[in-house]
Amino acid sequence: MSKNIQQVRTDAAPAAIGPYSQAVVAGGFVFCSGQIALDPATGQVVGATAGAQTVRVMTNLMAVLNAAGCGFADVVKTTIYLKNMADFGAVNDAYAASLGDDHRPARATIEAARLPKDVLVEIDCIARVP
Repeated sequence: MSKNIQQVRTDAAPAAIGPYSQAVVAGGFVFCSGQIALDPATGQVVGATAGAQTVRVMTNLMAVLNAAGCGFADVVKTTIYLKNMADFGAVNDAYAASLGDDHRPARATIEAARLPKDVLVEIDCIARVP
């Protein structure tokens, strides 16, 4: 990897299951790979609903951001991938609760035909390094 790109890794979030990093830091930004609702200790999917899965996804994202020296207040862009757009409201509620009242990064939400491990939601993000 380039000396100008730093890999981010933490045991507090699921390990990458392919040839990618949990996140990389480059050019003053943290680029987080998509997180799904996996418990990092067991590798099992957590939550039967999209809302419940989103809570775990946001926990995983926070762990990766923290490992890079950031938090949700530093996030500038997210992308949410949903198995079913009908889950938008429940995911949106859990997402907003995780971010807190004051922070609203730019965002795209996309319905995807299939996500890893057949989860209902996946979220990635970009954050600035404080």
